[in-house]
Amino acid sequence: MDINPGQIAIFYVAFLMALCFHEFAHGFVAKLRGDDTAEVMGRLTMNPMAHIDWVGTVIFPLLALSGVIPFLFGWAKPVPVNPRNLKDQKNDMFLVAIAGPASNVLLALIGVILYGVLERGDFGVGHSAFTREGLNVFIIFNLFLAIFNMIPIHPLDGGKVLARFLPYKANRWLEDNQMMLNIGLLILFVTGFFRYLAYPVYLLDAGLRYLFV
Repeated sequence: MDINPGQIAIFYVAFLMALCFHEFAHGFVAKLRGDDTAEVMGRLTMNPMAHIDWVGTVIFPLLALSGVIPFLFGWAKPVPVNPRNLKDQKNDMFLVAIAGPASNVLLALIGVILYGVLERGDFGVGHSAFTREGLNVFIIFNLFLAIFNMIPIHPLDGGKVLARFLPYKANRWLEDNQMMLNIGLLILFVTGFFRYLAYPVYLLDAGLRYLFV
């Protein structure tokens, strides 16, 4: 990845905002449904310092953006949720889980609309390639984060979304075998499987641009 320091800054800010809003959305919906654990622990915020995992949010992404590793990947600290505080544990956990990916699709949609406004308006040289590149990166990062997190494997959001539709025994098996599933995710990561997520990401990106640009 041959990018200059200015591009690294654009990419990293877009990446950080996508992660923070994702975690904030989990905590916000949990609070709406009766659980204020995230708020009590200072996690109901867009402040990056509240969500940073030093390996997943700082070291790994910056190594990728600097070209040391070949692809960008990372994560933030999961927002804590206490299911016992929720009004309807099964349905509310579904809402809390899907709130994260949905928030990233929302951010991507906002980015696409802003891109369309800039493309159609006469704003002079100020919005140039720099602004367009920043919006493009912001859109793609958010779509990637949404689609990645909807993979139906614990501990990803997709696993919790799927749990809403599975019988108790199946969910219990998934919870009891989270370590094995984590290893499976690691294997997918090491083997480069996640590069195939580019196909649905760019397909969704093209669809949003067709509708709003």
